[in-house]
Amino acid sequence: MDISKLKRYSLFDRKSLVQGEFPAPPPGLSPSFLSFWQALPSSLKARDLKGLVTALRDAQTKAKPIIWMMGAHAIKTGLSPWLIDAMKQGWITHLAMNGACVIHDFELALCGNTSEDVAEALADGSFGMARETGATLNQWINQAAAQDVGLGEFVGQQIACSTFVHKERSLLANAYHQKVTVSVHVALGTDIIHHHPEARGEAIGKTSLQDFHSFCEMVSRIGEGGVVINMGSAVVLPEVFLKALTVARNLCGPVKNFTTANFDMIQQYRPNENVVRRPVLEGGKGYSFTGHHELMIPLLIMGLLVGE
Repeated sequence: MDISKLKRYSLFDRKSLVQGEFPAPPPGLSPSFLSFWQALPSSLKARDLKGLVTALRDAQTKAKPIIWMMGAHAIKTGLSPWLIDAMKQGWITHLAMNGACVIHDFELALCGNTSEDVAEALADGSFGMARETGATLNQWINQAAAQDVGLGEFVGQQIACSTFVHKERSLLANAYHQKVTVSVHVALGTDIIHHHPEARGEAIGKTSLQDFHSFCEMVSRIGEGGVVINMGSAVVLPEVFLKALTVARNLCGPVKNFTTANFDMIQQYRPNENVVRRPVLEGGKGYSFTGHHELMIPLLIMGLLVGE
């Protein structure tokens, strides 16, 4: 296949399902929410959610890592302002993303829209052919590889230093400003930028592997009080976390007595096994929450405002 002959279009001309109306910033704690939170029953998932909030507060007090792993659905449902606020409040110390997160974060920062109509675009072969997304992100990844910089850090820096109109809504740019480390874990062929002619497998692999090594180092520090949250990644991040944990234990000895949690709309095998159950068999606690991200994550973050 001669990829150089692909027909592309401008991102600014594309129909996008997620439009540029960003939600208001997260509200502060109100007496009504405080009363609601205190009235939640101490049973089943309400008890678990309060237990996770306690674990997050303890991790912050102990200066232990608070790792959020995420799929792109969280960005498309408008959670970026909530996650940015959580970063600023110290509730996120590391973001681990799949490759799609970078794409949607970039598009929102550049033009305020993202998420094309896949079914419609697939019919005529235009799916993922936005020139700005494919060309720019691949060029940045190629530059990152040449400079021996990880994918997440370099893209965050580029967005942060850009003239993009909506960059204040970028998770990657805000993480760069807040000095929150970011790792991007790419599966080759899964992201729309991989079919653009600027894509270089050696650059994508090098920068993502460098991020994996950074992630392993972060995971090695979660013992005795850290927290790992998986938000909507069904396969990639649960698998990456399991490998990072075994690397950490191989090199650093026991890494145990930490908390994990999985948030998703349905319960699936890998998140429950690789995030909730297996990692804490040697000590710790795993939680599993079922529900829409746009409801569950704000509820969790608001719960962190309540205090003891």
